[in-house]
Amino acid sequence: MRIARGLSAVAALAALLPAAAAAQTVHNPPITAGADEPLTRPSDYRLVWSDEFDRPGAPDSKKWRYDTSRNKEGWYNNELQYYAADRRENVRVENGRLVIEARKERLADKPDFGGQDYASGKIVTQGLASWKYGFVEVRAKLACGRGTWPAIWMLAEDGKAGWPAMGEIDIMEHVGWNQGRVYGTVHTKAYNHTINTQKGSYTQAPDACDAFHNYQLDWNEDRILVGMDGHAFMRFDNDHKGDPASWPFASPQYLILNVAVGGWGGQMGIDDAAFPARMEVDYVRVWQKR
Repeated sequence: MRIARGLSAVAALAALLPAAAAAQTVHNPPITAGADEPLTRPSDYRLVWSDEFDRPGAPDSKKWRYDTSRNKEGWYNNELQYYAADRRENVRVENGRLVIEARKERLADKPDFGGQDYASGKIVTQGLASWKYGFVEVRAKLACGRGTWPAIWMLAEDGKAGWPAMGEIDIMEHVGWNQGRVYGTVHTKAYNHTINTQKGSYTQAPDACDAFHNYQLDWNEDRILVGMDGHAFMRFDNDHKGDPASWPFASPQYLILNVAVGGWGGQMGIDDAAFPARMEVDYVRVWQKR
């Protein structure tokens, strides 16, 4: 989920390229970080954090907080949503699932309202939980419709370096105008979309908006693997040169779940008939080495 404003021409072009019918994974040239390999949780890892969303109402405040930090100024990437805090229409737990729902509505009564025509939700573990290395699995069904941009991603807990130097791991991104294509990407100072050097790849999941899939990250000191349902489609290796510009991933990161409107998701316009659009999350689980 890119933080800096603007869209990558490389990513945009790659998103339009047709997938090879016989291939499970297609890499986006000319910047590739592709993989085609099994993705399994290491046997010596233990569960260290999870949310099963088994308590209806608001998300557990001991595990999640709302990010509303740029509602007044406007969100990066030319996104068009207002992120509501503690508002059940946009973020709630029901029937054993977290629901993040984007809606076509103006919340003009809010003190930090920035003129947005859409309201949605963004929750983070920042300040509550973060992890250095581990296996992350989020079981989710994605929001659909032209204009939507659901994401499962991570940022450095210590953000003093700023973006992109702090490092970003995108476990899942989906844009509604290209339904069924799931992206995994990393951004660093040396590799990011503002200079067309981001490292990423994608896979096809035609039923991503109708069925639950397991979106997975396996991250250690040597490499990052991003995949779905036990199969990695994106790999980013540590060059072990000790340069944080290329590998800033030696410090804890926190988890982010959100449904944006516009930005990359609005590259082909916005279909207001698609709203409300929801991402449902069955669980979030994090394992680390014993």
